[in-house]
Amino acid sequence: MEFVVKDAGKKTEPELLSRTLQALDHCADLVHQKFPLHAIDLIYFAHLTGKEQLRKDVLEPFGAVDNHEAGIKEKLTQSQYVQAATSEQVTQGILGGQVAIYYGGQAFLYDSYSPDARSITSSDTETVISGPQDSFTESLSTNLSLIRRRLQDARLKSLSFKLGSKSGSTMSLLYLEGEADPDDVQLMCEKLRGIHTDTVLDTNTLTQYLDPRSFTVFPQFLTTVRPDVAVSKLAKGKLVGLLDGSQVAFSAPATFYEFFSSTDDYYMSWLVSSAIRLLRYIALFITLGFTAFYVTVVTYHYEMIPPSLLNNLMESRNKVPFTPLMEAIIMEFTIELLREAGARLPTKVGTTIGTVGGIVIGQAAVQAGITSNILIISVSISAIASFVIPSYSMSSAIRLFRFGIIILAGLLGNFGFVIGLALFVIQLSGKNAFGGAGAYMSPGNWLDMIVRAPVQWIDKARKHAKSPLR
Repeated sequence: MEFVVKDAGKKTEPELLSRTLQALDHCADLVHQKFPLHAIDLIYFAHLTGKEQLRKDVLEPFGAVDNHEAGIKEKLTQSQYVQAATSEQVTQGILGGQVAIYYGGQAFLYDSYSPDARSITSSDTETVISGPQDSFTESLSTNLSLIRRRLQDARLKSLSFKLGSKSGSTMSLLYLEGEADPDDVQLMCEKLRGIHTDTVLDTNTLTQYLDPRSFTVFPQFLTTVRPDVAVSKLAKGKLVGLLDGSQVAFSAPATFYEFFSSTDDYYMSWLVSSAIRLLRYIALFITLGFTAFYVTVVTYHYEMIPPSLLNNLMESRNKVPFTPLMEAIIMEFTIELLREAGARLPTKVGTTIGTVGGIVIGQAAVQAGITSNILIISVSISAIASFVIPSYSMSSAIRLFRFGIIILAGLLGNFGFVIGLALFVIQLSGKNAFGGAGAYMSPGNWLDMIVRAPVQWIDKARKHAKSPLR
C-alpha cells in the first residue's frame, strides 16, 4: 500500500512494528492499542502523553468506524504526523512522549508529550519578603512560559539541545539578541555540544560539565529557581539555561558580586537595599576570618588582646587541653555536623536539632573544659554570618575555604592568616568558566555592585555603556 505523505521520499524499514515491540519488550507501562477494522496500531506511554490531546487527535479520528482508507491517508498527510523511516527513530519518539501510528507498513509519529507536572508554587529556597512568589517547576515548557510572560521581546532567542545518550534530556539556552555577547553564545553552544555522558538529570550537574575549573571551590554559574531573577539576568546580557526535569536555572557568565545580591534588593528602597548588601560583605569577612583571627591571636600574638579581655581569656582557656588550632577545628567541625543534620532532617525536626543541639553541645563543651567561652562565641558568629550570604553554593565554598585559613593561621600566625586571605583573592581573580582572565571579579556596573543605586541611575548607566561580560 503506497500513498503520498509527509517525508514520503524516505525509505521505510520493513517490520517496523515488530522491531519496535522487540526494542520495548518487558515495558509493562507501554500501551499497544489496535484498530483491526482499519489495520492501525498505536504504541505509546500513556503517562507521557496528554490524555485529552491523544483522544481528540488520535484515538477518535483513527478509531472511527466510518473511516475509510482515503480518509486515513488524508489524515496522515497533515503536518503534525511525521513519517519515521527506522525502528530506532520510532523507539526514540515513543520514549520522548510521542505516539507511534502504524498503517500500511509505515510508521508515523505524533507529538502529544504532556506528562503530569507539579503546579507553580512559591520557592522554599529563595524566599522574598516582597515581590513575585512563583518559582520554576520541573517542566521545561512551564518554565519557558514563566520567562516569556515577563519578557515579551522578539529578541529573546531559545536554542534547544539534547543531553545524555541515555536520558535524552532537553535543554533550552536563552539569550537576548543584541544584549548577550555573541562570543559567549557560541562558546556555550560548543560546551553543550561537547558534553558526552549517559545522563544529565539536573542543572547543578550540568554546570559541572560546563565548568573547566574542576579544582575551584567557588561556583562559576549562578543558579536560581525564580523566573524574575532569570529575566533580570537576560536583560543584563547573560545567558540562561533551563533543563527539562530540573527546577533550577543557571545564568552565565557569573561574577563574584552576583552571589551577594538578593531578589529583595530590587523590591525595596535603594538605601535599605544598599545597607543590607554592605552587611553581606561584612558577613563575608566575618565568616572567612573571625575564627582564624582568634586562633592566630591566642596562639602567637597575645599583645594584640586588650588587658581586660586577656585575663578573661586566660581564665577561660585554663582547663582546655587542646591547642587553639585543634580547639577551633573541633568546634567548626561540630557546627558543620549540626548544619548538615538540620538540612537533611524534616523541617521541624531539623530546626529543633540545630537550635537545641548547638546550645546543649556548646554549654556542655565549656563546662567539660573542652573549649573556651570566647571560641564558642567566635564560631557562633562565624556560622551566623555565613547564613547572611544569599547563595548557598557560595556560602558553602566560603565555609570550606575558611578551614584552610584557620589551619594556616594556627601554623604561621598572622603571616599565615594573610597568606590565606591572599590565596582567597587569587582564587577569585582567576579565569571564569568562559575563559576570561579576571572576569569573575569584573566590576560590571558600579552602581549595582557593592551598593544598589536608584533604579533610574542603573538604567541610565546601562543605556550609555554595556557592562563587560568578559
